Amino acid sequence: MTAITRTADFWKGGPVTTPAPDEDEVARRSAAHMWDADAASRALGMRLVAAGPGTATVSMVVREDMVNGWDVCHGGVVATLADSCFAVACNSRGTVTVASGFDVSFLESARLGEELVAVGREVALRGRSGLYDVEVRRADGTLVAAFRGRSRSLGTPNPALPSPT
Repeated sequence: MTAITRTADFWKGGPVTTPAPDEDEVARRSAAHMWDADAASRALGMRLVAAGPGTATVSMVVREDMVNGWDVCHGGVVATLADSCFAVACNSRGTVTVASGFDVSFLESARLGEELVAVGREVALRGRSGLYDVEVRRADGTLVAAFRGRSRSLGTPNPALPSPT
């Protein structure tokens, strides 16, 4: 239940205001809203493990339909896992934010049945532009891919958050 702060105007029939959610709550609500609508990540069996201000953790198990002709996880699937993690991290500040680009380096392969865990963190946030790093690792800690994403906030408030009053 949201706490309500009554302003001096309340007693005169004026507006009732609610305090702005703290940054952890903003990140949690933003992540839940995005994840619930993310059909692509769900179709790939991804799971949102954690979300916080400028951070996210997303996991996925490599399935048969994700391996390429060399019997390893397709690089595009690994990049998609990193991109989904990046999306949650860069949308954690309360505004609708999109990718403006990314680079990914593949360092090791992942095989059928292995769990991959992507951990993302905000490196820099300047105005409406952000920079994020995501590491994708196997369960044994081996670094599979290093991803660097660039984001741009559209300036639109996340619809999952209460509108300012």
